[in-house]
This record gives sequence, structure tokens and C-alpha cells, in this order.
Amino acid sequence: MADKKVYMDYNATTPLREEVRDAMVRDLEIYGNASSMHSSGRLARSRIEEARSSLGALLGAPPGDLVFGSGGTELNNTVFHTMRRLASEQRPPFQGRSEIITTAIEHPCVLNSAEYSRNQGLKVHLLPVDSAGKIDMEVYRRTLSDKTLFVSVMAANNEIGTIQNMKEITALAKEAGALVHSDGVQAVGKIPINVEDLGLDYLTMSAHKIYGPKGIGALYVKKGAPLYPLLEGGHQEKGLRAGTYNTLGILGLGKAAELALSCLGEYQERTGALKAYLREGLLERIPNITINGHQEDCLPNTLNVSFPGAEGESILLSMDMAGIEVSTGSACASGSLDPSHVLMAIGAGPSLAHGSIRFSLGWYSTREDADYVLEQLPPIISRLRAMSTLGE
Repeated sequence: MADKKVYMDYNATTPLREEVRDAMVRDLEIYGNASSMHSSGRLARSRIEEARSSLGALLGAPPGDLVFGSGGTELNNTVFHTMRRLASEQRPPFQGRSEIITTAIEHPCVLNSAEYSRNQGLKVHLLPVDSAGKIDMEVYRRTLSDKTLFVSVMAANNEIGTIQNMKEITALAKEAGALVHSDGVQAVGKIPINVEDLGLDYLTMSAHKIYGPKGIGALYVKKGAPLYPLLEGGHQEKGLRAGTYNTLGILGLGKAAELALSCLGEYQERTGALKAYLREGLLERIPNITINGHQEDCLPNTLNVSFPGAEGESILLSMDMAGIEVSTGSACASGSLDPSHVLMAIGAGPSLAHGSIRFSLGWYSTREDADYVLEQLPPIISRLRAMSTLGE
């Protein structure tokens, strides 16, 4: 194993920023249950509300419209659980609505929630995307109807980084009378997000994608939008999410949100410049490669590259031995031998999809890191292609 370590898997998870870690260490003494009325409980509650305000500022959301939970998977499931309840109850103004629209490139927790909803009797439409990962808007317009209950579209894709036009997507859904949700886990903290400007009813985010702690996230719920709790129990979060408050996690999330908002421009500039440098270097040094995703409407930190003639898992393991940590796609799909559903949806084909690597950069990525990748990766690809039976 190499002595040097280069981490380029920030879309899977981020390390705690130093400021977040220091704040959480200071807050270890805040041990009171935020639901208790004594002074320790009131202190915990007041700090939680400060964190809620910091997150509201990042999302452009009234703090009171935010519900804390364990992260993106739970909160995305909560929204789909709500839609199933609405479809079964058929109360005004949702009578006659039992269809869900989502896309073929969503995160597995959304796709699996959609499939479960289908098994429960709802009709689910999976929108196709073009070769850059953008929704086919003509198909979307034709799919919307007075039977559409709910539209769920991720703001930015976790594998290829393509950013969707959520404002237009939401406006069309609203014309049809549908509710709109966006999985914003990969977008929040990387691009400007204002939920009120976008017109969303729901947006999900997760702290560990913005240099905060794992096990905590939040769901924006527009005032008046229905929400049924996935977890039944106590009165926490206005009865919308039961369970003792993860006070330390919430405070870490608040600090991470504060930093993300204040440093957003610098983050975009730094990661965008480094991604461009890495991209051009790979194109110069390695023949016959494909850059996946939209080349303009894309997260500043995300670069997905296919290496025909080399298998992705072999590339990943060889890079890991050189001290470079990357991904072949979504961390939640690791262990699967199937090609990336995202790359298949954009028409890459099984061979190309199997030979793809996601480089996702972050605050601690450097030019030296990129240079090391550009030094180590070309001979790895050359060696694997020489050994491969796939052919380029």
C-alpha cells in the first residue's frame, strides 16, 4: 500500500470540517434532553433552534418548515410514505390522484421507495434522461396529468453531477396540481438552493455531505404541505418525527450549514477549477476516455469518467493500492455487480458503465492530489487494458 493518501470520494461522504469538529467537542457538555422543561433541556432546545435557523438560511427556508431526521434515506422514505397515505385516503384535494413521477437516475432509496409504492397499488412513471442526464422534458409534460399526485426529482445527480432545472420541473408539476419533492442531498452546499424560489413542497438534505456528522439530516416541508410521520412515537418535531433529539448531531449540522453558506462561492471556485484541471489532464494523458454527465449544468466537484477496455472495480482497487480513494458510483449501491443504473440510463451501455470511475472533490482536495492521480492513473489504465478481454 502507498504511503500517500488522496481522497476523492466526497460525494459518498465528507470529513468533518475542523470548525464543525471543534464546535461539536465544545457542545459535548450539552447533554440535556431537548424535550425536557428543566434548564439543561431548555439549553439543548435553544441550541437546536439556533441550528435550525442556520440551516434555514442555507436552504432559503423558514426554520419552522424544517424537520430533523437521521438523513436522506429516512426522510426520502418519509415523503414517499406520506404519498402512499394520501393516495389511500383520497381526501381533498387529492381525490383521483394516485400516480408518482420520478426519474431513472434517482438515488436507490428513492427508486426503491417508488417500487414499494408501485407494489402498494400506485402507478409509477420513471422518466428517461438524455445522454447528459437531463430529464426529457417533453416526456415529462406528456406524463403529467390530473392523476399525478407527486413528482420526485433529484436536484443534482450523485454519480454524474448533472443538475436538473428544478424551477421549471416544479412549475409544470404545480400546473397539474401535483406535489413536488427534490432529493437535494448532493446539491445542498455545492450550488445555491432556495426552496421557496424553486417552489418545492419538500427537499431532503444530509449533514455528512456538507462536512457535518453522519446520522443527521433535515427535510424541508412547505407550510401546508401534508406530512405523515414514518416513525410513530413522541411529540418531537411537531409530531412529525418521533424520537429523542440527536442534539449533538443537529448542532454539528447547524455549524456545517453556517459554513456552507458563508463559503459557497469559494467552494464552487476551488472545486470547479480543480475538476477542470483534472479533467483536462486525464484527456491529455489517457486515450479513448469518455466524460459522463452534462458539461455545463454539473456540480462543480463531480467528474465521472469511463475508461473503455478497463473494468471499474479493477481500476478502483488499483487506485486504492496507490493510495487514491474514488468510487465506481453510488456508495449505497456498492457490493452490487450490476452496472450503474445512472450510466445505463444515459445510454452508456454495460461495458462502458462497468468501466467508469467517479472523482468527487472537496474542501481538502489539492492541485498536488490531482497531479498524483494524473501520475498514477495512466499506467494503471494501460496495464488493465493490456490484460482485459473487454476490448476498447
